[in-house]
Amino acid sequence: MIDPGVEDVLRTTGPQVLGALVRRHGQFDACEDAVQEALLAAATQWPVDGVPESPRAWLLTVAGRRLTDAWRSESARRTREVAVVALDPREPGPVSGEDDTLTLLFLCCHPSLTASSQVALTLRAVGGLTTAEIAAAYLVPEATMAQRISRAKQKVRAAGGRFVEPPPDERADRLDAVLQVLYLVFTEGYTSSAGASLLRTDLTAEAIRLARMLHGLLPDDGEVAGLLALMLLTDAHRPARTDAAGGLVPLAEQDRSLWDRDQLDEGVALVEDALARFPAGPYLLQAAIAAVHAEAPTAQDTDWPQVVALYGVLDHVAPGPMVTLNRAVAVAMVDGPRAGLDVLAPLDDDDRTAGHHRLAAVRAHLLELAGDVPAARAAYREAARLTTSLPEQRYLDARAARLPPA
Repeated sequence: MIDPGVEDVLRTTGPQVLGALVRRHGQFDACEDAVQEALLAAATQWPVDGVPESPRAWLLTVAGRRLTDAWRSESARRTREVAVVALDPREPGPVSGEDDTLTLLFLCCHPSLTASSQVALTLRAVGGLTTAEIAAAYLVPEATMAQRISRAKQKVRAAGGRFVEPPPDERADRLDAVLQVLYLVFTEGYTSSAGASLLRTDLTAEAIRLARMLHGLLPDDGEVAGLLALMLLTDAHRPARTDAAGGLVPLAEQDRSLWDRDQLDEGVALVEDALARFPAGPYLLQAAIAAVHAEAPTAQDTDWPQVVALYGVLDHVAPGPMVTLNRAVAVAMVDGPRAGLDVLAPLDDDDRTAGHHRLAAVRAHLLELAGDVPAARAAYREAARLTTSLPEQRYLDARAARLPPA
């Protein structure tokens, strides 16, 4: 297993190196392959030889050589001597301090790609997620996602995508996909879709870093501010979200004194400023809901009627199964668990949630509140069986086990 410190460095510098190579040479797909080879070399050598003084320069040099070798091999195979002569085999010059990650992010969201391909390619190239992690986020087989990413790279090349910031009108068209990418990176880190660990702080930190950069680029966009606020307000719960054994602690049971107050204050300030200046879009509305939770000193003090009202607006602006799941819980806190269960009922016929562990988990919680112990126990066990996250599985099994005998 790769050393966590080395992995952190590789995840941070990999997109920067890819951005620098694409800026210099073009040909996104060839550069991405070269960077992956360089990252593999680093993962093998650095634990033995130590991390170099300038990891970015090391990776850029190795990736540049891999790229040159690949072009030479291709040129020789096709006997294109002129192309070989045109190659520049010299060592790369001084490494610029400029971070090309956001420009790379916009390139991955090229308008020639479908929205799903934009997100998948960016998660791979910028977010550093594995193909398996991306497939889990999309609930599709890994082989399907691998094909989607490969086709996306080929399509960017065929469309002649240039490594420059898009003009304002085109940038607006790409922004929705960019925001979705950052949100998926964050959520994969905050609640890992599979494996033994609930949290992956490398991903949440990278998503927040990129959201800050995007907010700096677009300070007058309410949805960019909303997404950054949502990430900060959510990540602030992290110190209280697991117990000493790494088990999941639900929001209502968390020790709120452990929440990161600086992140909460920053997130609430972003929400208040954005709501005063911009129309409320999906991310800003979710951030406003998170701010209501952040401002409650205890779970019992939560302004649930306000949360229900905000979810009602969100359901109108951006309806979806996850919104319905969360709205059901809020409705249950105001009107009782049976009312919440009524909100959930239509999701049984929604292909996106039927058979999904989150639907079973929310139903189990509401059934427990309603006093239907046998049905709650069965739903908790169903949710535990469906999830691929070991911490979530342990938590759900524990909830089922602690219910009183029927």
